[in-house]
Amino acid sequence: MPGFFTNLLQVLRGRRGRDMGFLCRHLLSERGEASQTALAQEIINTYAMMDAPRRLEFFEMLCTEFSPDPAAIHRAAAEYQRQPDARTLGALSTAVEPPRQELIRRINTASRGTETLVALREHLLELPSGSADFSVLDADLKHLFRSWFNRGFLRLERISWQTSALILEKLIRYESVHEINGWPDLRRRLQADRRCFAFFHPALVDEPIIFVEVALSKGIAGDLEPLLSVEAPVLASEKADTAIFYSINNCLQGLRGVPFGNFLIKQVVAELAAEFPNIRTFSTLSPLPRFSRGLRDAQNEHGFTPARLSALLADYARDLTVAAKRRDPVESLFHLLESPLSHRDVLAAPLQRLALAYLTQARRDGKLCDSVATFHLSNGARLERINAFGNVRPYGVEASFGVAVNYRYLPAELEENHEQFVRQGRIRVSSSLLREHKAVLAAWQGPSGSN
Repeated sequence: MPGFFTNLLQVLRGRRGRDMGFLCRHLLSERGEASQTALAQEIINTYAMMDAPRRLEFFEMLCTEFSPDPAAIHRAAAEYQRQPDARTLGALSTAVEPPRQELIRRINTASRGTETLVALREHLLELPSGSADFSVLDADLKHLFRSWFNRGFLRLERISWQTSALILEKLIRYESVHEINGWPDLRRRLQADRRCFAFFHPALVDEPIIFVEVALSKGIAGDLEPLLSVEAPVLASEKADTAIFYSINNCLQGLRGVPFGNFLIKQVVAELAAEFPNIRTFSTLSPLPRFSRGLRDAQNEHGFTPARLSALLADYARDLTVAAKRRDPVESLFHLLESPLSHRDVLAAPLQRLALAYLTQARRDGKLCDSVATFHLSNGARLERINAFGNVRPYGVEASFGVAVNYRYLPAELEENHEQFVRQGRIRVSSSLLREHKAVLAAWQGPSGSN
């Protein structure tokens, strides 16, 4: 038997550089587990050596040659209509499943199979707009990843200064919300009043899937700087009553759209509550990554149209025009926003109102414009507080004019808030925001705002 596999691999290696289709068809036709694994390994090795043009050819082949047979689907559907039972339903399910999915499953059986498939999807997502349509391949990968990266397979680990240097280096590399500026910065984020937790998957050794950074504090923090400053004093744990989730990072682009962030937050809340009984408040200090872009997008009819901006700024028109020495409040706003930190007193209140409108009203393609808001609200959090100039680091000013937002997780409200948001699109806001929320609704939905 060893001689058989040696000969098989020699044949495959002879054809590998010329015909990936041969390898894939051979893999689907094999019945033996050992031969499947050998073939899958050859496909993985071949893919690793492909350049971008060859990967495109491979994607095209997977989309065209490994799709369902339309004739078989029609026959199975007709049989099911004639006699709808478990047998014909099973036959129909088999007919509509692309052979591509079984091929992907078999590739996954070899060493580094999961890693290769996650990288493959990352390569798909990196393709520029206007490239060939590989959506069916992406859908199959995403469908399978949702099962393979099920919460039951994920392992939660606390990351500390004693964690391996390999993983700590990856945290520095993967941090995309608030850049980690070297080892001293990372060490401060792992001290006694900080926590970092990550999910790991058994098929991806030493590779965090997603991680969250938490600061223990006295009260809800609205200013990011004390949380990130390397010089910030360490708070004694017995004095903390609040956990602030200030950075959540998906590490692997190939897993984009696979939901496990909600499981991470809920489990970390449970871990922190068990470790610190005195902590009763769980909140975020979150970015608005596209707020500045959304505010300037006057072409989006479901966003900040000129009429809506004028209505939202009506209460602040005099202060804005005087500060900018212009007649129009909207023009004045954008003039002052060219250097927002120089005009904090004038801009704080209007920015808070505009941010509240952005988070609760602005839509694109029927969804909230802000993906961070969608994530937290769909997990049952409520919109707690908006902090003008809560993040005055350069990237915060560029993305959101310095605005940061608190979402709060209250265990008693999570299920109801989740249901209302997912089913009805209703957003729970704190009592401190109710009055301002009504003002936003009036401006947004009023006669001038509805245009």
